[in-house]
Amino acid sequence: MSLLAQREVYQEIETAQSESRKVAVATIVTTSGSTPQRTGAKLIVFDDGRMRGTVGGGCVEADVWAEAREAISENKARLCRFTLRDDPDVPPDEEGMVCGGEMEVFIEVWGSD
Repeated sequence: MSLLAQREVYQEIETAQSESRKVAVATIVTTSGSTPQRTGAKLIVFDDGRMRGTVGGGCVEADVWAEAREAISENKARLCRFTLRDDPDVPPDEEGMVCGGEMEVFIEVWGSD
């Protein structure tokens, strides 16, 4: 993630906090195999459901979004593991998935109740 992109993430957090709103910051912390984003990619999920940034798009981003919304409602950080294929027992090239790897995403909640 570039310095500019990091600055934008923290500006978004600062703005949300100044408005007394919660945000969840989802960061890819590990990857294995083929994944759509690399370690360090971030997705911000606001308490109203809006998003900024990306952890890869598609189904995995929808899953991260759902976990982030739950983290906001529980006000609790979490570490989630995502497998980027429908059937972990079938090789990605046989399943037709583009990526097929795995990634861990740390989701932290910023803001007050």
